[in-house]
Amino acid sequence: MTSGWLVLILFCLGQVTRAQLSNLGIHQVDGVDLEQKLLRLLLRVRVEESFDTLVIYGEECVLHSLLRHSLAPTVLVSAGSTEFDWNFSSSTLILSCGSNAEREVNYRTLMKLQTARRLIYLMEDSKPETVCGHYSAREQHNIAMIKSNVDHPVTIYTCRCFQDPNYEERDLCEDRPIFIEHFRDMRGGIIRTEADRQVPRSMAYWDAKSGEEKMIGYVANLMNNYAQKVNATLDFHHLPRDREKQALYTDITRWVKEDRIDIGTTMSTSLQESDLDDLSYPYLLTSYCLMVPIPARLPYNQIYAVIVDPLVLCIIFVLFYLLSALLIYSQRMSWQGLTLANVLLNDKSLRGLLGQSFPFPRDPSRNLKLVFFILCFASLMITTMYESYLQSYLTLPPPEPSIRTFQDVGNSRHKLAISRMELNVLIAKNNSHIGQIRRDRIWVVEDLNEFVRLRNSLNDSYIYTVTYDRWSCYQERQRTLSHPIFYYSLDLCFNRFLYFQIPVRRHLPHRHLFEEHMQRQQEFGLVQFWKSQSFLDMVRLGLKPMSASSQPPHIEPAIVVDDISWILKLFVAAMGVSCCCFILELCVWGVRRRMPPSAAYLATI
Repeated sequence: MTSGWLVLILFCLGQVTRAQLSNLGIHQVDGVDLEQKLLRLLLRVRVEESFDTLVIYGEECVLHSLLRHSLAPTVLVSAGSTEFDWNFSSSTLILSCGSNAEREVNYRTLMKLQTARRLIYLMEDSKPETVCGHYSAREQHNIAMIKSNVDHPVTIYTCRCFQDPNYEERDLCEDRPIFIEHFRDMRGGIIRTEADRQVPRSMAYWDAKSGEEKMIGYVANLMNNYAQKVNATLDFHHLPRDREKQALYTDITRWVKEDRIDIGTTMSTSLQESDLDDLSYPYLLTSYCLMVPIPARLPYNQIYAVIVDPLVLCIIFVLFYLLSALLIYSQRMSWQGLTLANVLLNDKSLRGLLGQSFPFPRDPSRNLKLVFFILCFASLMITTMYESYLQSYLTLPPPEPSIRTFQDVGNSRHKLAISRMELNVLIAKNNSHIGQIRRDRIWVVEDLNEFVRLRNSLNDSYIYTVTYDRWSCYQERQRTLSHPIFYYSLDLCFNRFLYFQIPVRRHLPHRHLFEEHMQRQQEFGLVQFWKSQSFLDMVRLGLKPMSASSQPPHIEPAIVVDDISWILKLFVAAMGVSCCCFILELCVWGVRRRMPPSAAYLATI
């Protein structure tokens, strides 16, 4: 009896042990099967888009078993957050052991891994829509989830934006991709923006067909094309503010940093901003120089002095003295008549150089003829040269000296007009050129819009700061005038290489698509085309006239008596001196005539 009970007990223990061993084998087979399916899933993800780094968040789970396959270099983040600023590439794949395993607090790592693909193993009973909503609130959208249970060993869920429900179920054998670029089709989603309405960047107009306010300009066109490309809707009026008050650049950049708008329809310069997290890829490369009035024509009354070069005048005087000495020597072949008065006041040499007639001896010697030949040739060259100068300058007077340096700006009759914001930026950047201009020659305009209106008036009483992209509009405007008023001086540049960038929210999930779109617009020349059409767009919208709003410069008559008055006065003074000398000579001659012959002879000695 006892042996029977013993046999029964041993039989029962054997059955229990057999069942446990069977269950253990089943779990081992299920674990191996799950690992193989996860491996197949990763290989499929790699086929869709290759990855070069794996980052595993959370404590140990089935995802860690994939390390033995050496798919890619792997970073284990068991604590849920990195302690260092990792240089992760854009092709990193993130694996998470649970929906709450990733608790990244490192700002730079969050920025670099924002658009990375994420594969989450759901160990707890979490709903896919809840997980997708959680990651969507963190603006992380490339999410796929894996769930394992008894009925379905591996179930794949993928998050989808701009649809309801916000996820889709996938099978490992399906051909449809697991990860997609959600923002290539936003399905009418909103892109929050605000325009500074600075012409010609962004100009508002009322579209009669749609009955809506629209924007045009080489920055607004970029935004319009991007919205059409990703099937989105631009919202220019979502911020509660006074519609009569124009949004300034400083307001837009502040709203971008506060995450109140996604993309600003304006441009920021590398001089004004140092934090590149809120700026896009460079949109334009330009220069920041001065817009200088074209030098006025020289007054006619100064032409007579301009054509006389001091060096040439000295050469003429030296030639006059040499010819006077040669004439005196050639007449008598001796130096007896060589006196200071005869050299300085030699009438033959003076009249000969001025192209006038003078008495010629009856029987001149060969040497005297040679001196007369040299005198006539010099007279011909001098009179022809100055007559040509005088005629050409009277026809088209030369311009006044140009402004070449920043010191010349301080010494010119024009003041430098600059906005307070620009001046503060130049001072903050320790720009050396602004310090070369005297403070009394700088007129600071406090309001930026007032400064733009002053510059748009083309008032040639001032020199203005301007970027080359804005100057191109003024250049087109001046082509409608009879003559240009300003020119863009490359010699007077505060910055020759200035980047213009679009303010973009730092955590914008489709930032890479916007920058890619921007580069393609540049590549196909659309930006240059928009810039070339800026002035015509402003004229079409009635924002700018075809001509300058300022009064045209007063055109002086060709020549009046006042222009040669000082020449006439000089001629009258010279004639007066000549008459005085002639009268003095007559008086001396009369005195000598009345003197006795002996006294007259002594007076001549």
